[in-house]
Amino acid sequence: MGTTSYPETVAEVIESIGAAGRRLNDIDAVEAGAGNISACFNWPVELDDFFNVSREIELPYDAPHLAGYTVLVTGSGCRLRQVGNNPRNNLGAVVVHPGGRSGTLHYRKKGNFDRPTSEFNSHLAVHEDQVRDRGIGFHAVIHAQPPHLTHLSHIPDYQSTPALNAAILRWEPETIVQLREGVGYLPFMVPGSDELMAANVANLRRHQIVLWAKHGVMARSDTSPLKACDRIEYAETGALYEYMNLCSGGRAQGLTDEELNRVVTAFNVDTSLFR
Repeated sequence: MGTTSYPETVAEVIESIGAAGRRLNDIDAVEAGAGNISACFNWPVELDDFFNVSREIELPYDAPHLAGYTVLVTGSGCRLRQVGNNPRNNLGAVVVHPGGRSGTLHYRKKGNFDRPTSEFNSHLAVHEDQVRDRGIGFHAVIHAQPPHLTHLSHIPDYQSTPALNAAILRWEPETIVQLREGVGYLPFMVPGSDELMAANVANLRRHQIVLWAKHGVMARSDTSPLKACDRIEYAETGALYEYMNLCSGGRAQGLTDEELNRVVTAFNVDTSLFR
């Protein structure tokens, strides 16, 4: 079973989504309407207190293990930086029906929300996979476009999981502690495609953050949307250092494998990296 140290009320989930949206905006990872966040949970909630209209929808991905779950999700074209200040107008909630093929979508009339993000299929697929395999009652997913990570994915030398992690985990001792599985790398696939969705689900079983080449990242957390945001920020900071090193002609040494091994040993990090 997963951790149970997740938010206990819808208000806490919404607050965390808003905080994550603001932080992602601060690091330039969600230009305009780019980026999206969702969180699913299995406790009952009265959505009519928050939203004032609803309609039935077909889900873009069959999610039978999410039956009875509520999925809070940002809207297509909604700006993540605005969610914290005005969550009612930028969020919707889908209550998944038995069988996981449809749901009731709740949202705010005359708000910015009309439909869930175009990446909703990938969000649902990851939630379904994690709930099915681990029996967790809460799960959060973020997709964003952090610029330095995305830029590195355009450079052939970084276009594999081992090469990417060797580059971005070597700049701060904290990074391997926080990203013990490293960052998974996926070659370019068309955004929103079934190909990307399937590869993303498989890689997020092994990693808690995955880089979609030439597009952005997806991160997940059992704890909160803000924790998923933290993972993006740690990875993006490592990519920033790597970018700075490229700009300075590769003059910086970074942490050696031996030094990273000492960090892993000292903090008893459960990882196969740098051992």
